[in-house]
Amino acid sequence: MTPLSEWLKPPRSLLFSLFLVTLVAVSTVAWFGWQLLNQERAVEAQRAQGDVDQAADRIAANLKSALAETGEQLGAWVAAPPFDGSPAEGVLLLLDGNSAVTLPAGRALYSPAPANDPEAGDSIFADGEALEFQQAQPEKAIDWYRRLLDSKTPAARAGALMRMARVYRKLGRDDEARSAYRDLAAVPGARVAGVPVDLAARDALCELASDRQAAGALLKDLRRGRWLLTRGQFSFYWSEAGRLAGSEEAPPADGLRWAEAAAYAWNELRRDPGERGQATLWTAGHPLFVMWRGAGSRRAALITEPDLVLRPVLAGSGVACKAVDGQGHVVAGRDTASGHAAVRAVAETQLPWTLYFTSAPYSRESGRGARQFLLLVTAIMVLFLLAGSYFIARAIRRDMETTRMQSDFVSAVSHEFRSPLTSIRQLSELLAEDRVPSPDRRRVYYDALVKESTRLQRLVEALLNFGRMEAGARQYHFENLDPANLVERVAAEFEPNVVAAGRRIELDGERHRWHIDADPEALSVALRNLVDNALKYSPNCPTVWVEWGEERERVAIRVRDEGLGIPAAERRAIFRKFVRGSAAASANVKGSGVGLAMVRHIVAAHGGEITVASEPGQGSTFTILLPVGAERI
Repeated sequence: MTPLSEWLKPPRSLLFSLFLVTLVAVSTVAWFGWQLLNQERAVEAQRAQGDVDQAADRIAANLKSALAETGEQLGAWVAAPPFDGSPAEGVLLLLDGNSAVTLPAGRALYSPAPANDPEAGDSIFADGEALEFQQAQPEKAIDWYRRLLDSKTPAARAGALMRMARVYRKLGRDDEARSAYRDLAAVPGARVAGVPVDLAARDALCELASDRQAAGALLKDLRRGRWLLTRGQFSFYWSEAGRLAGSEEAPPADGLRWAEAAAYAWNELRRDPGERGQATLWTAGHPLFVMWRGAGSRRAALITEPDLVLRPVLAGSGVACKAVDGQGHVVAGRDTASGHAAVRAVAETQLPWTLYFTSAPYSRESGRGARQFLLLVTAIMVLFLLAGSYFIARAIRRDMETTRMQSDFVSAVSHEFRSPLTSIRQLSELLAEDRVPSPDRRRVYYDALVKESTRLQRLVEALLNFGRMEAGARQYHFENLDPANLVERVAAEFEPNVVAAGRRIELDGERHRWHIDADPEALSVALRNLVDNALKYSPNCPTVWVEWGEERERVAIRVRDEGLGIPAAERRAIFRKFVRGSAAASANVKGSGVGLAMVRHIVAAHGGEITVASEPGQGSTFTILLPVGAERI
């Protein structure tokens, strides 16, 4: 990753121009993408509005058809009773004269009107009651009541049994009272004091026996709506059964609600003489929908929740709907917080409510795929522009860096050539003009000429070798070598100059243990470069160490010094051509910048690798890792 400081180096104007062009291009693409996205949203909104309108018309028509079908069913019962069905939801209220029946049985806990079951008049029992109460002759009253048990009228038998049981209880003859109550419960289809006889008998038996289990069974039958009772009758017997069973259970809320709704509808229908109609009623804060058919004494009314009417026609429609009555109260459905709205008024649909439609949450997902694709394409174009600009800027920066490094290389090589050439010229002029004072001095000059010529030759050969390596034209001749011999031979080349400078090269490793397949000349060049660098970059340290051994099943040749060291940021870059570390500039060490690059080429050609471990101010260790040769002792 190139540091920001590197990007801010000259030429800043070129990079700034590239940045402006990229910014304009990216902004343009983003603007067009935003416009296309807004256009797609507008089209989607229009399409969604159209979908909501179509769904609203369809739902209104289906709701109107469902209500019409329900009205026909109610009218069919009025025209040709009896009714042989029950609604799946809600309550059907059947009115015939002053009687009312709710279906299905048990859904409403009590009836809005008393039943018309037969009941004996009080005059039938007048003589017996006179014996019981006025003359205080209970035994004669029992005999008188017993004569009525042979009556063919169930109501008379029921009234007689009820009175007999009452007298037995007064006399403390509880067994006979229980027997009378059991006989009373078996009388079919009769009422006593407006109450079904089996209910009255079971309640009395529970009280006589203090039977909690029987009282619990009575509560269960009351909960199921077994008997046709008025509101007051139901409340009394529910509380009595609860007291006897030791229960404080409240009546089921749904059963009470449907019973209250039936009673409310009963009163409303008695005031409204119309043959057909529909209305929304409110009981205990809950809306109810009532539809009726018929006239006169016979009518049929369906009582249900508006939500139960609306829900079936909304199934699978993909929209949300709420129904509002004439007072603005929401009676059914729901709406969403946002979306596309449609309204169908009562005057338009002839329905009992105004309908408000909004798109359901999942319907807004229809265009998400297209928007995501558009955003993806726009993002890819923006990323492509940014990536292209980055690589262009990087190429420009690298080209400028290469140009600078080549310029530095030319300057460094020129300086490297100038020093030996200057020495050779000066010494040659002295020798040519015969200005050498003595034969010994002449010998020194000749030695200096040989030394500088050799230095110049090595520099030229190094540059030529590197050029051939870069072009892939360098030919290698591999031999089986002992790395110890190679290291000792290279170290011997440095020995005269090292000793003269008061320094030394220490060697450490075993001989004749490892062999490598290598080009001796090329590998010598690589090792010579590493040793030369170690000497140049550790001027204050007298010793340079060269070691060889085995590492990770390969032969390792290490060149170690305790010199200037290499910063972590430069450890990879120093192996590139023309690159010289910051330590070279700070220590004014001369060089061409191709030595380590050439070492990397040579080592790679031998199937190995070169690594460096270094810390600034603590020295460096360069390690050449080569495959083990065929011979291994």
